[in-house]
Amino acid sequence: MAEIWFYHLERQTLDEVLPNLLERTLERGWRAVVQAGTAERLEAIDNLLWTYSVDSFLPHGSRREGNLEMQPVYLTEDESNPNGATVRFYVEGAAPLLSAGEADRYERLIYVFDGHDDQAVGRARETWKAAGGAGLTTTYWRQTERGGWEKQG
Repeated sequence: MAEIWFYHLERQTLDEVLPNLLERTLERGWRAVVQAGTAERLEAIDNLLWTYSVDSFLPHGSRREGNLEMQPVYLTEDESNPNGATVRFYVEGAAPLLSAGEADRYERLIYVFDGHDDQAVGRARETWKAAGGAGLTTTYWRQTERGGWEKQG
């Protein structure tokens, strides 16, 4: 059964956090899909993953680059998983797959939300309830003052 982890952004932005989470995912030998709510946000994430560090970049692609099955990180607005990812990130309003059958295609679902956006917090609460109702294991992560993550509850 897949787990869904909720990352509550309170001290840093998605742009500051997402590259690190993706790096850790790839270090484990996993592939990832990042699903965003809009094409504009997906474009911004694409640019971010090329430029977030002067020393490195995260290998990634989207439908427009082709060779989808070869992308370690695939960026999308829909529910596709052409690279066979085992971790799926939901960011910026993307709605997660919460049925056990769909979620079981993944080791982990990661739901990242902005704690300073009341609508995002509301959606996260609804998603938390729906995930529990679908029988998924839920875990809540809160940012520490030093920028790390601490499991709550």
